[in-house]
Amino acid sequence: MKRLIALILGLAAATTLLAAPEGADGKRWWSYVQALANDEMQGRNTGSPEHRKAAEYLASQFERAGLKPAGVQGFIQPVKFDTRKIVESQSSLELIRNGRPERLALGEDATISLRTDPAESVEAPLVFAGYGLVVPETKFDDLAGLDLKGKIVVTIAGGPSSIPGNLRAHYGYATERGRFLQQAGVIGLVTIQNPRTSDVPWARASLARFQEAMSLADPALVDMKGFKISVTVNAAHADKWLAGSGHTIDELLALADAGKPLPRFPLIPTLRGKVKVERRQVESQNVVAARPGSDPTLRNEYVVLTAHLDHVGVGEPINGDKIYNGAMDDASGVASLLEIVQTLRDTSATTRRSLLVVAVTGEEKGLLGSRYFAAHPTVDPDRMVADVNLDMFLPLYPLRLLTVYGLNESDLGDDVRKVAKSMNVELQDDPAPQRNVFVRSDQYNFIRHGIPAVMIAFGHKKGSPEEGIEQAWLTNRYHAPSDDLSQPIDAKAAADYNRFIMMLAETVADKAARPQWKSGSFFRRFSSAGAAAR
Repeated sequence: MKRLIALILGLAAATTLLAAPEGADGKRWWSYVQALANDEMQGRNTGSPEHRKAAEYLASQFERAGLKPAGVQGFIQPVKFDTRKIVESQSSLELIRNGRPERLALGEDATISLRTDPAESVEAPLVFAGYGLVVPETKFDDLAGLDLKGKIVVTIAGGPSSIPGNLRAHYGYATERGRFLQQAGVIGLVTIQNPRTSDVPWARASLARFQEAMSLADPALVDMKGFKISVTVNAAHADKWLAGSGHTIDELLALADAGKPLPRFPLIPTLRGKVKVERRQVESQNVVAARPGSDPTLRNEYVVLTAHLDHVGVGEPINGDKIYNGAMDDASGVASLLEIVQTLRDTSATTRRSLLVVAVTGEEKGLLGSRYFAAHPTVDPDRMVADVNLDMFLPLYPLRLLTVYGLNESDLGDDVRKVAKSMNVELQDDPAPQRNVFVRSDQYNFIRHGIPAVMIAFGHKKGSPEEGIEQAWLTNRYHAPSDDLSQPIDAKAAADYNRFIMMLAETVADKAARPQWKSGSFFRRFSSAGAAAR
């Protein structure tokens, strides 16, 4: 009898094993990460031959999973960019006091940002304008009463804690903040890095100044076109800018860290800048695929799944390694897209709505590929009902808690809660709104076009071991060559995450009603219903 029971149990176990999806252990997901983030891919820089190679690989995998081309050229949507690379030996920044110039050390004192196209030379007075933030809904205005015409403003990124995090992030975004600054006549922006809220230490962040910056070639999609210079300042040397003002950087950072308003005051020096830039134009690729739905009516609507294909390419070496592989940022998210659609094919699952899978380019250049796609979608924009974005979700430990950016903005959050309950996973909204994550990834461009969206990543509780693990990853691996294939990853946790996202996509795709913004959400205004209500 015991032998019979053992045989039955053994057969049951074998049947369960055979029935388990191939990707349940995370190994297939990891094979996709390996294909995208190996050294031969050279960091998949936007516009590079290696990025095109990654896009072609992705298109072939989409086809293998039974998806239909939904780009402009098959699976591909080409995107043109104008690029800028600094010639630092012919560039300089000087603070001028009483006619005397103080030369700043580029890379140590400050860096010249090429996210905005700089003038060859500029000299203008400086004004400290707090956070440089204008939020009409709360009547908060850092620019009120200041004479800023023809001047360069100096700011600390962020905003007071009295303003809700997502609202603060929205108005702190370059498109919005730049609009108010330009209206005030500002010709340049200097941002003092807050080391307490920055993900990357200054020593490493400053190396990025040698990378090519980009803007979309479509002039309608370029921000702050009137700015002549943009600068980022090392907080450790910020008192050079503040000298004689009666204020210190320690005082200002203490106020910012406490979430309090900042003072506004003129600065003693003027800024003189000279910038030599090499320019060219490149073309890169969004990769777009559709998985048709089964419902005769709802199949004409799309639940969009996004991740970004690009990383930052080859850069300044760190510990002898110059390839910035971008395994977690964001080959992991693209690999999840592949894993999800392949699992759906393996299981012959159907959804009532169609799924639109979009791997965007240019995220690391300022969310540019998703901005282009949202402005020039390859499907009817009114038919895109939701976006679920996967960006650097960091499966570094078992999946117990997820952070959902946008959890309380639309009823997508209700669907997320439903899936979380079924998987016994806890949820939290953005625990650190001062980092502005909500507007730093591709879902934001869908939100700006009225499409409810969420981004979902692994979460941790304050003071937990997981918090230390994630913080160490950000300090040591984020935007570094060490975000490579040799790092320790919890593959089972990644598989659980992929199952969560797949279940969420199926839930949203099968509902009779399309997702709606919550009535109290600020972002509802971008939808047609919100516009009609205003």
